[in-house]
Amino acid sequence: MKFNKKDLKTLTNIIASRRDVRGNNFINKEISSKKLNTILESALHAPSVGYSQPWRFIIVDGEKRSLIYKHFSKSYEKSKEKFKDRPLYNNLKLEGIKESNINIAVYYKKSSNNILGQTYMKRTGEYSVVCAILNMWLTARALNIGMGWVSILKPKKINKIFDINKKEYKFIAYLCFGYTKEFYDEPELKKLNWDKEKKLKDCILN
Repeated sequence: MKFNKKDLKTLTNIIASRRDVRGNNFINKEISSKKLNTILESALHAPSVGYSQPWRFIIVDGEKRSLIYKHFSKSYEKSKEKFKDRPLYNNLKLEGIKESNINIAVYYKKSSNNILGQTYMKRTGEYSVVCAILNMWLTARALNIGMGWVSILKPKKINKIFDINKKEYKFIAYLCFGYTKEFYDEPELKKLNWDKEKKLKDCILN
């Protein structure tokens, strides 16, 4: 299959329009099972080291979602100490656990066998899972569905909530999906002047 300039432009627009969506932007609208499956199926097309396909997903129900939110709230309060020199942090909305329509926990499935390409770089299996997450993010955006990645969480606590064996699985991400009021024209933290945007020249090591 070959692609053309129009396809490239569409892909470029989707990548440039991807946003980390928070609870202050989600709306009360249900994601259809068909669209949810489209998002999850896109993850299966991600590259994986040694074709290991180590990603696993948990669709989070109401009770466990409440436990996740409770844990996040405690972690967020504790994290404020690390940013006490930046008052803006106290006013940031950093999750959409309750406001989003669907929550998904993403895990890396460890292997007891040797994986091609993973013998020296052990974490490439985890990187593969992150590639799957990006596929989900971009596919959601193409469906005009927002996604937020909640990272102020302790993996040990999350494993306990889901009754996950840490010897078999490793927690990678907690994702919130939902329709939005809008997609910002720029990343929210850029608009709030949290940090400056890096240019390509800033990212190339000489």
